Amino acid sequence: MANFPVISLEKINGEERSQVLEQIKDACENWGFFELVNHGIAPEFMDKVERLTKEHYRKCMELRFNEMVASKGLEAVQSEIDDLDWESTFFLRHRPVSNISEIPELDDEYRAVMKEFAAKLEKLAEELLDLLCENLGLEKGYLKRAFLGSAGPTFGTKVSNYPPCPKPDLIKGLRAHTDAGGIILLFQDDKVSGLQLLKDGAWVDVPPMRHSIVINIGDQLEVITNGRYKSVMHRVIAQTDGTRMSLASFYNPGADAVIYPAPALVGEESCGELYPKFVFEDYMKLYAGVKFQAKEPRFEAFKNVDTASNVGRVATA
Repeated sequence: MANFPVISLEKINGEERSQVLEQIKDACENWGFFELVNHGIAPEFMDKVERLTKEHYRKCMELRFNEMVASKGLEAVQSEIDDLDWESTFFLRHRPVSNISEIPELDDEYRAVMKEFAAKLEKLAEELLDLLCENLGLEKGYLKRAFLGSAGPTFGTKVSNYPPCPKPDLIKGLRAHTDAGGIILLFQDDKVSGLQLLKDGAWVDVPPMRHSIVINIGDQLEVITNGRYKSVMHRVIAQTDGTRMSLASFYNPGADAVIYPAPALVGEESCGELYPKFVFEDYMKLYAGVKFQAKEPRFEAFKNVDTASNVGRVATA
């Protein structure tokens, strides 16, 4: 199997732009994942984000996680647990309205740093969406407009820690799933591994790499690209040693955005529209109950639904 794709953005605006675009195209079409280096976010700043995130976990969340494990008797389980993930998480919403001032126990420095980090990641997400447009033959800005809805995109960060687990064969750090949204940007621990994706029927490690940002395709980009790019099943394997940090930022459509295959990508090779039209909020309501199941039935569920009564402003029209 080919090596996991690692792509440097350093030369995206130089003479080697076409080679970088080709690498991104290949990763999107054949992996659904790739790892970005030289992406423009300063290593020193990423070190600060990591330090403050790990300090916050130790100070504010580690004890609660250990109490949860003890209360459920998870250290002594003898059979596989299929309804629980071995993770400690909280969620920061950035857009359309930030909740960062409402999250308890965040100190002022951490709040400020995460707000700045979110701004940098949002800019990177929009840059990547335009690179995807270029590869797909869509006009610049198409994907960003497809995500707008009436109040702009939805953007948030899931801050997770995966503590050492005594029974990683019986309890997953995070069960296998595809991501429901648009494009996902992950800043992961470079010392403790665990993230895997499913490729050609085999689980492949996403290598920990210092100061990289892992990118993956969500369900909405699969729909908009009419299956050219596909969201991929992935999971986190808990480890027996070390706590793995994960900051996954989701650049998603707005709640009322109408999602459907881009007309320019329909009809190629006479395939027609392979995916239905739906409102993103409706998709998320369905996803909430079936996240850890196959994605195909989610798409099928909307094929016979009349979206006309629910569809307001179509952002890409």
